[in-house]
Amino acid sequence: MRLPVTWLDVFTPTPLAGNQLAVVHDADGLDDATMLAFARETRLSETTYVQTPSAAGADYRNRIWTMAGELPFAGHPSLGTAVAVARARGETNAGYVQQTPAGLQPVDVQLDGDAARASMLQEPPVFGPAVSAADVLAAAGLGERDLDPAQTLQVVSTGVAQVMATVRDRGALAQATPAEARLRALLEPLGAIVLYLAAADGDVAYARGFFLGPDGVIEDPATGSAAGPLLAYLREHGGPDDLTVHQGVEMGRPSRIDCAWEDDRPRVSGDVVVVADGHLLLDD
Repeated sequence: MRLPVTWLDVFTPTPLAGNQLAVVHDADGLDDATMLAFARETRLSETTYVQTPSAAGADYRNRIWTMAGELPFAGHPSLGTAVAVARARGETNAGYVQQTPAGLQPVDVQLDGDAARASMLQEPPVFGPAVSAADVLAAAGLGERDLDPAQTLQVVSTGVAQVMATVRDRGALAQATPAEARLRALLEPLGAIVLYLAAADGDVAYARGFFLGPDGVIEDPATGSAAGPLLAYLREHGGPDDLTVHQGVEMGRPSRIDCAWEDDRPRVSGDVVVVADGHLLLDD
């Protein structure tokens, strides 16, 4: 079995920045164990598999895997997969509907060679429970003075649950050092996958996202599935309808995520660039 693989960097126009993604095409024949095994082989935050859709109205099924298991929805894997699909189909301007366990999400792509711009409408936000400041501080390795006192810490989802926490400023953001046991104790009871820390000022925010992998805490260079909820969260508290999120700065993989409110949900957009092509070789 020889399956095409596209490797991309998402939320950046610059190769070797942003958030990495491997997309495996023509993946109908892969079982779950193989998808998980290759996701662990890549050691990326997510690896996706393009399959034939089973839902009416969908153009393809997007299976999104971390090193720990399958996700119902994610941001940069949605944009990057749409770019990889457009490139494989030879389409330069395309509007797709992807099928994920979270539902059907429209994704638009403008492709120019190996560079692209993509955007997607996320699900309408669901505002979950408030979160204890003490639990967030313990998980993030921060002190009480580092939090923004004007905001309520909360779980928000536009397809998958995230913990939203605004901090005082970029200095506080830079000090975050999550510990595995405390991050797990925060996220798992809430059914959330990411602790998203943000320092917001008007329509610009700097953010860091942390989740759990097989080997402990992983920092994400760009978390589109949390940037949309961040816009919804800030807007709910009197914030803007448009938000530019900078992430990955502390990791040396700077990313830019553009968010805009559209009807009842966020649209998340960003640049995407292809960095490599290859094949996954498996025994038949």
